Amino acid sequence: MLITTNAIVLSKLKYRDNDLIVRCYTQQLGVVSFLLRGVLKSKKGNSKIAYFQLLSQLQLVIVYKNNRSLQAIKETRLNNIYASLHSNVLKSSIVMFLSEVLSNTLKEEEKNEVLYSYIETTLLWLDTHTEYSNFHLLFLLNLTKYLGFYPDTKNVDYPFFNLSEGRFETRSQDRYTISGQNLTLLKQLLGTTFDALNTVEINAKQRQSFLSMILLYFELHLGSFKTPKSLQIFNQVFN
Repeated sequence: MLITTNAIVLSKLKYRDNDLIVRCYTQQLGVVSFLLRGVLKSKKGNSKIAYFQLLSQLQLVIVYKNNRSLQAIKETRLNNIYASLHSNVLKSSIVMFLSEVLSNTLKEEEKNEVLYSYIETTLLWLDTHTEYSNFHLLFLLNLTKYLGFYPDTKNVDYPFFNLSEGRFETRSQDRYTISGQNLTLLKQLLGTTFDALNTVEINAKQRQSFLSMILLYFELHLGSFKTPKSLQIFNQVFN
């Protein structure tokens, strides 16, 4: 069966000597893995590999078989062409980091067009803007809406936030309760948009602290989530 779908590249892995396994989040099928045979042994293959940069947005024609774990691609073309996402050093570090987070969190082999649209449009926003130092923080926070554990914004004026419960509280319950600067920033981000992100002013140390907190939030609510291997490099480059 042939299926045409938009797709976002999550990861790629060399397989044997000349093959590549590419994992994508597709608009029609959710997460799908593909085997690209022989793409590492020829110049023609190298031109195909160029399509599959991390978080590239593609349109694929898939030769789909239900009983196959690695699908085949009949045709590939770029769907949205980035102007700076893969050429700007800072944006490239964001791409590497977020692709690992998305690979960690997106598991389902079923379509979720609302989630796909969120990832697609926010990546295009990042590509076209020059003020983006807090982009990854809002991206991750908003991603929790689609994963089922967005913070409960009732009682947002309370002085504590319980990470394990995902809600604001009147007192500190345990070691997963936050307050102070991270709480203030959380409240700011809950009430903002990507276009207003430049009004949120924090320094590199605060940004790194909040990122550690939001990753802990993911770990508490997603049993399989692991701290991204690229986190240390990301913090070094970005800060």
